[in-house]
Amino acid sequence: MRALYVSTRLAGTDGVSLENAKLLHVLEEFGFSPHMCAGELDADGPPGTLAPELHFRDPLAVELGERFFGPGDADPSLRDDLRSRADTLRGALERVVDEVRPDLLVLQNVWAVPMQLPLAEALAGLVAERAIPTLSHEHDYHWERERFAEARLPTYLDTYFPFDAPSVRHLAINSLAADALRRRRGVEALVLPNVLDFDTPAPEPDAFAATFRDAIGLTGEQRLILQPTRVVPRKGIELAIDLLAELAEARNVLVITHAAGDEGLDYLRALEQRARERSVDLRLVDHVVGATRAPGPDGTPRFGLWDTYPHADLVTYPSLYEGFGNALLETIWFRKAALVNRYAVYAADIAPKGFRFVEIDGAVTPAAVRAFGALLDDPAARDAMAEHNLRLARTHFGYGALRRVVASALAALGLPTAA
Repeated sequence: MRALYVSTRLAGTDGVSLENAKLLHVLEEFGFSPHMCAGELDADGPPGTLAPELHFRDPLAVELGERFFGPGDADPSLRDDLRSRADTLRGALERVVDEVRPDLLVLQNVWAVPMQLPLAEALAGLVAERAIPTLSHEHDYHWERERFAEARLPTYLDTYFPFDAPSVRHLAINSLAADALRRRRGVEALVLPNVLDFDTPAPEPDAFAATFRDAIGLTGEQRLILQPTRVVPRKGIELAIDLLAELAEARNVLVITHAAGDEGLDYLRALEQRARERSVDLRLVDHVVGATRAPGPDGTPRFGLWDTYPHADLVTYPSLYEGFGNALLETIWFRKAALVNRYAVYAADIAPKGFRFVEIDGAVTPAAVRAFGALLDDPAARDAMAEHNLRLARTHFGYGALRRVVASALAALGLPTAA
């Protein structure tokens, strides 16, 4: 059996590409050989067809998006221009379908986030006409993002984001998104949370990874509090600064792994000022850390993100909003205890499973400060918390959970799940 994967980008370490790789792994177990089709592909990835016109950065996609979103009325030619571009993209997609002859079509976010409007229409027409069994994996919907709040052709979004048909099964990444889809569109979705292979132990640090603390200038006495996220406002990093300020121990260092700049530098500047005012040692180490190991601009090797976790005494994850929470799953995988802000998806889909974290609800409390400080002073308690969470994660967010959801979706499409 053959599975054709289609998206705007299936490359690198963005969340959609990472989750697609996990889904691909399980579908291969079920007997589906992969063929990729996207505007960007990994050079060393599975076989595929590179189609740059599918990318969300395609100039025509960007132009149509700029004409589509914003206040006011649509220009008279917008609908015809969308249809014309969709027809062109559909022709390219039909050639790939005719070549691959897929038994299953796997769409990654193209019917969810409207960054490539005509691609969604093109795939809708193709799926409706050919009735190809289709899994639509939907990571974030347009109503979840402020930038898509004003649409000049709202019925277009209602039709294609997501598109529904008898041969389609939708996979939403959390229960809140699935509930919203049902409420807004009357469309049912299975919940497919982010997962990790918890049956495989997290990598132990090798000789290179062992040098991470030295590389960021930490002494043996200092304690590394890891914030393994980007520097954007929804990550709530000011709460981590407040936590360390209340602990008031100079040897605690807050280390942020990812870069700022995705949404400007104002947030980073505000965090740096807050840290100075509250006497918190804040270190942004993106200059020596990347998603994976690679040479930096000066040719020196950079650490991968997974090289950083083993050095953490504790992890902070004070996000205000997450679609799910990959960094939290990674924290569990590396057997680290953490502080978590009770963002909506955590409260709905993660906390009820019985995980143990130091929790806050939008503000750092004296109780949270005491609990976090106690964990810093008690490695055995940290280990016990981490082992408890790992056992639960293996059941609820491991590959076994992924297999169960995918098997249910395939069965609903009349497809077998045995190799």
